[in-house]
Amino acid sequence: MSGADLLLLVGGAALFCLVSAGLLLQVTARQSRFRARVRLVQASTGLLPADPPAMASGHGILRLVAMIGTAFARSGLFSTRTLTEFEQTLISSGFRGPNGLGLFIGGKLLLVCTLPLVAWPLVGSLHLPGLLRNVFVLGAAVLGLLGPDMIVRQMRSRYLRQLEKGVPDALDMLVICAEAGLSLEPAISKVGVEIGFANRAVSEELARTAGELRITSDTRAALVNLGKRTGLESLKRLGAVLTQSIQYGTPLTRALRVLSAEMREEMLTRFEAKAARLPVLLTMPMIVFILPCVFMIVGGPAMLNVLHAFHHH
Repeated sequence: MSGADLLLLVGGAALFCLVSAGLLLQVTARQSRFRARVRLVQASTGLLPADPPAMASGHGILRLVAMIGTAFARSGLFSTRTLTEFEQTLISSGFRGPNGLGLFIGGKLLLVCTLPLVAWPLVGSLHLPGLLRNVFVLGAAVLGLLGPDMIVRQMRSRYLRQLEKGVPDALDMLVICAEAGLSLEPAISKVGVEIGFANRAVSEELARTAGELRITSDTRAALVNLGKRTGLESLKRLGAVLTQSIQYGTPLTRALRVLSAEMREEMLTRFEAKAARLPVLLTMPMIVFILPCVFMIVGGPAMLNVLHAFHHH
């Protein structure tokens, strides 16, 4: 494939995206008006969340990208399993909202189309051979396709680390609420509000669980979803402990105290394991940077005396 053919192909893909975006804006105008009316009703009844998603407040470009991604998601190009995996990954990354999946897929499509167009003149200014130039342009397209996945993966890792760090503190607060006489749903709701100043990730998960407990009659399913959403082992254990406490009537405070102590002990064990790895990790820097300095200090004067003696002879 020549450079002109590749540029024509990329330009055609970009033109297709623009035309699709224009058609989608016309098709979804009625849906946007309907969502606006629903939000007005929610605001009047007090059901509107305190922190609405950024997509609802309305940036036109993000809304356009989300509509393109939603259209491709509904077109059948992606299997149901793939879409489910995308949604689960976004949820476990703390990226929630009605347009999250559409924004993710639309961002991938936008980057695939725009990055090669940006890379083409930049690579052309370097006067590279034709084959190498095409490789760089195709590499930009691959980067646009895989870039959102890498960003979401980093977000997920950071979100899970924040969750795991705040779960023991949330358990201690749940124990205090349970000893104060609060039942399970008010205790979870209260802890979700109070811990938001220290750990926003745990606050969001507990608030979501409290909302599910309010609207569903299946308490067990809501508690199981607490760990199922993120796949974090500590939250799965918390949901299992709460479910068993409700099912068998065991004291809630005792179970939470034991679980909190176990999680803190596991956290301490992980810290000790990381500390035990430090000597191994410091071996190479010590060999490269410290030992040469020690040899220079210890053997330097002797070497200077030897060189001085050879110089006189």
